[in-house]
Amino acid sequence: MTDPGNAEAALDGQEEAVLDQDALHALVRVLKQRGRTVIGPTVRDRAIVLAELDSADDLPHGWGVELEAGRYRIHRRVDTAVFAHSAGPQSWKSYLHPQHVRQWTADRDPDGELTVREEKPQSVSYAFLGVRACDLRAIRILDRVMIGGRFPDPAYGSRRTDAFLIAVECTEPGATCFCVSMDSGPAVDTGYDLVLTEVLDDVGHRFLCRSGSEEGAAVLAELPRRTVDDTTRIAAVDAVREAAEHMGRSMPPVDLRALMRDNLEADRWDDVTARCLNCGNCTMVCPTCFCTTTEDVSDLTGDHAERWRRWDSCYDLDFTLLHGGPVRASKRSRYRQWLTHKIGTWHDQFGSTGCVGCGRCIVWCPTGIDLTEEAHALHQEATGERAPG
Repeated sequence: MTDPGNAEAALDGQEEAVLDQDALHALVRVLKQRGRTVIGPTVRDRAIVLAELDSADDLPHGWGVELEAGRYRIHRRVDTAVFAHSAGPQSWKSYLHPQHVRQWTADRDPDGELTVREEKPQSVSYAFLGVRACDLRAIRILDRVMIGGRFPDPAYGSRRTDAFLIAVECTEPGATCFCVSMDSGPAVDTGYDLVLTEVLDDVGHRFLCRSGSEEGAAVLAELPRRTVDDTTRIAAVDAVREAAEHMGRSMPPVDLRALMRDNLEADRWDDVTARCLNCGNCTMVCPTCFCTTTEDVSDLTGDHAERWRRWDSCYDLDFTLLHGGPVRASKRSRYRQWLTHKIGTWHDQFGSTGCVGCGRCIVWCPTGIDLTEEAHALHQEATGERAPG
């Protein structure tokens, strides 16, 4: 995490300005005029979800969230804050690495000749509005997995390469947030085109905005804006600093990679297994889980067939199915695989942790399993120390 106290130093070489709420309308309009599909948070089905925005009116003005393990509720705020909500059930993975993608189709004509057509990636120019620091880190992690290795995914690359990222620094962390522990927020340090910090005080409702790319600076130049004043800058820095000091959750301050590696036979795995449903919700909402499988379908005539790629989960019994049966047959082994990979062996594969501290897996677990609680419990069992209350 970039120290909020050094935020001014991070602005060197960047354009910055103060935007009011009307500028959000201009921002969406300018992005659409540039041919971009604007995706951002909006209220639907009693949740704050990601969807295509027609205008800034679609943003969740005046909506907040109440989070806890296994619980998510939205509520009306007493102010008109636009981004004062924590991560919802979706992440930007839903657009960069969609849940269900057709890979090819095959058709047999009356003469029996077979024609196979590869499905080309859709040409889409996304603008993501409202990317949290944790999710910005998650996108960088997915970049390393999906396009940074020996076998890049062209479908992911086609969506990601031209994506315009408008980040938002968090000023009100949720009860399940722990980005500070994972060094991924709440301040935004790099990897964005524009970044906004929302400020609401006696002076008014406004956004400190700075650019992080040439295109970001060009878009900012098209918006109604004013020069940054010290009051707004200080208020923005203080709000992000205060958010960093009031995280809802934390990881134990130890080497998590070593903690996972050295405690594979801990009794705690049995405790969490007794509560885990192996439903895979945590992998579905996780912004960095990327595993997929393939699924072939055909029509009743047998003359048309399709191959689809869809998300898969390491909680699925068939995920490790071999000729002799599944490698991880027990619930214990499957939960342990997920957690030890996410915050442990991910380092061995990709050079970083796979967790960004967004807390989605805690919120959307139907039995309220909390990976930070499990990490503390494993540390407690290994050392005999008391876990924090």
